[in-house]
Amino acid sequence: MWTVKVIGFSVLAASVSVELLNWLRRRYKARKTLNEVIFFPSELGCVEHLLRPSLPYPCYCALPHGVETSLSRLLRHILSASSSLDLCVFSFSNMDLCRAVLALHQKGVIIRVLSDKQYIAISGSQIGPLRQAGICVRSDVGSVYMHHKFALVDGSILITGSLNWTLTAVQGNMENLIVTMEPELVRPYIQEFNRLWEINDPLKHPNSVQAF
Repeated sequence: MWTVKVIGFSVLAASVSVELLNWLRRRYKARKTLNEVIFFPSELGCVEHLLRPSLPYPCYCALPHGVETSLSRLLRHILSASSSLDLCVFSFSNMDLCRAVLALHQKGVIIRVLSDKQYIAISGSQIGPLRQAGICVRSDVGSVYMHHKFALVDGSILITGSLNWTLTAVQGNMENLIVTMEPELVRPYIQEFNRLWEINDPLKHPNSVQAF
């Protein structure tokens, strides 16, 4: 009897071990496929199929269609947000990226934006449209530039690099982005964003430029 029980337990343990190993392999593989590098300037290409996927008619703009570009890869990662999107960007004037953020907001994704106080109101800035849509935006109150350029998707995907969220950076500059789900890299950025979000609370700085 004991022999049967021991054999049964051994078979069960082996089965569980195999399932655990398979789960770890799948998880590792999934994480590896989400480690990505994107270089700019981006190739030209239409992104309407990403920003308006339910469009009932094809887009007839002059840009190439059906091509994968650096911008479209970035947009796919941003639009994959299902619960939250935290943006910490020095300058934000790219209209396609703004449309992606607004589309997420309309879906109920919780969005927080932190930007530099001097660049938040420059000509072409998309911060105004974000605020008008009801998205919470804060600007830094420090004496140095808030020069970060990173995004956190659902608190699990980090997008960071040299790219400012501007038309010039996307189409005219040599820039780079890294997209990763590595927890040891994502975690410090979450902590930094939350730290900056807290210290730049406009209620603590009623005379700041944030209330435009």
